[in-house]
Amino acid sequence: QVQLVESGGGLVQPGGSLRLSCAASGFTFSRYGMSWYRQAPGKERELVAGIASAGGSTNYADSVKGRLTISRDNAKNTLYLQMNSLKPEDTAVYYCYANYGRGRWGQGTQVTVSS
Repeated sequence: QVQLVESGGGLVQPGGSLRLSCAASGFTFSRYGMSWYRQAPGKERELVAGIASAGGSTNYADSVKGRLTISRDNAKNTLYLQMNSLKPEDTAVYYCYANYGRGRWGQGTQVTVSS
């Protein structure tokens, strides 16, 4: 059974940092591209960043370039999102997505950026 479990969210002040993790199981993690999405209240879910199966290729939404970094550890079946210089507009539920089959989602983790 495919499972994606996010962790690491929380409340942080503007300018602060967080590191999100997504633990994957039930499929061969190293073979599939992975992504982070986010959904703010009243807004559609949007792509934040993506990474190829081997980790050599990444892409980012313009709004997060230079501040957020996606990475993966295929030996640990884990996807990461390092979030620096956080802004209030980064407040959202962050979801892990696996490009496996028709696509699989995690349950999400809340990130709140507020003073």
